[in-house]
Amino acid sequence: MNRTDRLYALVEELRAVAPRPRSARWLAERFEVDARTIRRDIGALQESGVPIYAERGRRGGYVLDRAYTLPPVNITPREAIAAAVALETMADTPFLDDARSALCKILAVMSPSDVEAARQVADRIHLAAPPRSSLPARQVLRTAGDAVVRRTVLAIEYVDRHGRTSRRHIEPVELLGAGQQWYLVGWCRLRQEVRGFRLDRMRRAAPTDEVAPPRSVGAAWRSRFDQPTVPLSLPGMAGS
Repeated sequence: MNRTDRLYALVEELRAVAPRPRSARWLAERFEVDARTIRRDIGALQESGVPIYAERGRRGGYVLDRAYTLPPVNITPREAIAAAVALETMADTPFLDDARSALCKILAVMSPSDVEAARQVADRIHLAAPPRSSLPARQVLRTAGDAVVRRTVLAIEYVDRHGRTSRRHIEPVELLGAGQQWYLVGWCRLRQEVRGFRLDRMRRAAPTDEVAPPRSVGAAWRSRFDQPTVPLSLPGMAGS
């Protein structure tokens, strides 16, 4: 995470828990930097006009005025519950961390009474957790998702269906969700062809700084799946 992203994330984190404080140590662990870096970041935010102040004492820390730049949105408790349910079904997807961040932002802009109403409904909803052994490693999920978003070459250690291990460099093209399985589809430099790699079979995934050349998978490759695939669409986009 670069500094610009971290500064934004700091504000969102403090807003989500306001008026409770977060200590520099807690924030340092959250953003994987040292406490001195957090103090510098907080100072920069304060100088730019963000209303963050320090609370002294054993339970003290940094506090953000919760009304700061509060977006003019009206999220209902049912909408928050829908987002939370969707999040809980995403344990095996490459965008789990981003989904959690989005849910925190949704709760941060809701009124305290609506948040409490949503929590009361959440207490009456239970979901069966998938077996942990069947889920891809969190680091693999995050790294594969980043590679597709940034269009950078990915170095992986992969175990095929026969138990054979190989190391490959993949030029990612797209992510494909098929049932409970997620695949990274891309150009395999080892085999010199388009391949699909199950994320739960990746022992390791390491990012590189190399930008992958533009490639297309095509409908023919996707047709090998039992069910037809459709592109993800967002509200307001064509096809949604």
